[in-house]
Amino acid sequence: MALFKKKNNQQNEEPEASKETNSASDVKEVLLAKLNEKLNGTLYDGCIIMPRGFTIDVKVGRQDEHEGIKIMQVIFIITHDDFDEALIEPVDAQGKTTEEACEMAVSMFMGGVWHPLEQSMQKKNGIQLSVNYLGQHYDFDMYAQSIVRVGVTDKQPTMLLAFIKNEIPKYIGSKKYYWVRIYLAKFKEKEVIEVRVNGSVCGELNKYFKEYVDGWDASEHVISEKQYAIFVQREDDQCPFKKEKVVEAAKMSLERMPKIENSEQYTAYAADLDKLTEDKNLAAEIRIFIPEILAKLTLGYQEGDSLFLLKDDQRIELKKSQLRSYFYLQQVLIEYLAQKPPVEDVQRIVFNSVAFRELKKAQEQGHEVKDLYVAGTQYSVNSPDYKVW
Repeated sequence: MALFKKKNNQQNEEPEASKETNSASDVKEVLLAKLNEKLNGTLYDGCIIMPRGFTIDVKVGRQDEHEGIKIMQVIFIITHDDFDEALIEPVDAQGKTTEEACEMAVSMFMGGVWHPLEQSMQKKNGIQLSVNYLGQHYDFDMYAQSIVRVGVTDKQPTMLLAFIKNEIPKYIGSKKYYWVRIYLAKFKEKEVIEVRVNGSVCGELNKYFKEYVDGWDASEHVISEKQYAIFVQREDDQCPFKKEKVVEAAKMSLERMPKIENSEQYTAYAADLDKLTEDKNLAAEIRIFIPEILAKLTLGYQEGDSLFLLKDDQRIELKKSQLRSYFYLQQVLIEYLAQKPPVEDVQRIVFNSVAFRELKKAQEQGHEVKDLYVAGTQYSVNSPDYKVW
């Protein structure tokens, strides 16, 4: 079994390593200056401070030059106290000079993600969206206008969100902020369709754009379209735990889990986890999902966007993006694997997952792991007051 091939397309967005042809610090200075000309914020300590608690940082990724054209990747990073994760927007820009490429990057950022964020700050042109699942109800305001297009000259803009308007409420949970990023690109026969919710890939949404992208004529040059939507919950976030607590508990679990050899040690670990989290429901999610997510990241099979909660003899479907601990844990595990832990430690955790046992059965029946698709993870929490946060 290909136990340690990590599936990159499920990772949260992260800046790529820089290959500099100019000083990244000099380019960053130009980018910040041009961006702040439009934002009129406060330049401080290498970033821009905006009203209402938003901070914008800029990182320079790839830099190349081809036939006299400067090509660069710029990563814009927006943070806010009400964000559970940074909003990361990578932009590919080009120009005859570095300054011109920076101007293009800033223009794409402003038209793409900053426009709906600015609308959300002004509470301008919001569209109400109601979210209902597991007896929970949340009201959001959605802000979305601009579509950033490259290489498109012969047709009017298409509202990309319209393709998934009926699916979006299934991916929104209880957080204060959510954002959906739709990115479509095509060159000749190669197509890219990527939909992310708060930075995490949601592959099941790709199918809604396939026919649309198939119809593009990209035989001569690259065509791309991108749209953001920002969702702001009308009420404050009521979650009883913080992301930092989940991260701390996950790291403790990764230290303890490989060393568990009997039921007594597992019971002691579970008791310590309950004590650390001060929340038995959260502790149960951590114990369940660490082995399952680690299996997904290492075993090489494809998995959908869903979770299946077993409750009161029912099998209730929800999306991973609606359970905030899931992606907190996934990010910790991605970082854990990046540190190249001992193979034996990873195996001891993965071997306890339901996914591993099921895939082992499939292999015994002659199936290739890489060809298998799992709709999602099935789980249960034995607590009458369990609530999905």
